[in-house]
Amino acid sequence: MGNRTAIVYYSTHHGNTKKLLDAIAAANDVTLIDVTQKPTTDLSGFDRIGFASGIYYSSFAKPLLNYAGAYLPEGKEVFFLSTQGNPVGRYFGSIRKIAKEKNCRELGCYTCQGFDTFGPFKLVGGISKGHPTEKEITAAVSFYQSL
Repeated sequence: MGNRTAIVYYSTHHGNTKKLLDAIAAANDVTLIDVTQKPTTDLSGFDRIGFASGIYYSSFAKPLLNYAGAYLPEGKEVFFLSTQGNPVGRYFGSIRKIAKEKNCRELGCYTCQGFDTFGPFKLVGGISKGHPTEKEITAAVSFYQSL
């Protein structure tokens, strides 16, 4: 029975991150765990664990970080996905720090733009409209399959 994989995610505002994960789950055998829905806290049965979030104030969502800090088992293989309004910048530091503290091995990370109306962007109607694109969604699936 190959690698059992879970992807723990937080995707609430526009569902940008969830679009990536739905495409990955449609093409692969993965368990999606939404941290806003009283998720399972026992991740020990999974070989690989992904963490996926929109970016809020240059970081992964606090509820996702809190979940990872509390429930990520030691020594797992991990990977990260994010969507962000800002097309520049890579904001994996907060989640990487938690994984490193738990002696996990990072397999890779993927990020793409996502429609963003958070904070001041709401005043201008949002940024990165139309993202993630089909090309970005397909690239996320390719990223996952390359792990």
